[in-house]
Amino acid sequence: MAAPPSRLRRLRGIPDRLLHRFRRRAALASLASRQPPSRVLVVCTGNIFRSPFAAAILQREGGSRRWDIVSGGLVGPGRPSPATALAAAKSLGIDLSVHRSELVTGPMAKWADLIVVMEAYQRREICQRFGRLPKDILMLGDVDPERIERRAIEDPYDQPLEVCRRSYARIERCVKVLVRATDPAARGRR
Repeated sequence: MAAPPSRLRRLRGIPDRLLHRFRRRAALASLASRQPPSRVLVVCTGNIFRSPFAAAILQREGGSRRWDIVSGGLVGPGRPSPATALAAAKSLGIDLSVHRSELVTGPMAKWADLIVVMEAYQRREICQRFGRLPKDILMLGDVDPERIERRAIEDPYDQPLEVCRRSYARIERCVKVLVRATDPAARGRR
C-alpha cells in the first residue's frame, strides 16, 4: 500500500527542512560579501505569478533605493497574470494587471548583478543557458526567516487562490529579508 500524497510530500521535504538553517546562513553571508546589487533579475517558470510579484515587492520594499528590477520567465512570453495572481497581489497592495510575461534572454541574464529564482531547477537553467555562476543566483526561499517545508517557493499555477496567497506571503517575507541584507546603509551597522 502506497503512502498518502501528503505524507510523501512531507518525506521529500525533510532535506529542505534540515538544511534550511545552513542554506539561509550561507545565502545571507553571500549577500553580505558582495557589492549591493543595482540590477536585479527575478525569475520563475512562466513569469505570470511569482517573479512579477516578487519584483513588485522588491521595488516597493526598496524604498528610495536606486536599483533596476526586472522579471522574466523560462517559458511563454506575452501572457497576462491570471485572475488568482491579480486577486492575491491586489490584497497585498500590488497591481499586476498591466504585467505581461517576458522570456529571460542572454542579455538580461548578463545585465543582472543578482538573479533571484524560486526553484533549484531555475538556477540550473540560468547557469546552463546563460553561463551565470551559481554564486550570482539567489534562491529566494533560502533567506526565509521562518521554518520551511520546501526550499522552493510554491508555484501557484493552476492552483486555488489560497495557494497563491500562501506563495505571495512567503515571497513578501523573503523579499523583506533580501532588501535588508543588500541595504548599503545597513552594512555599516553590522
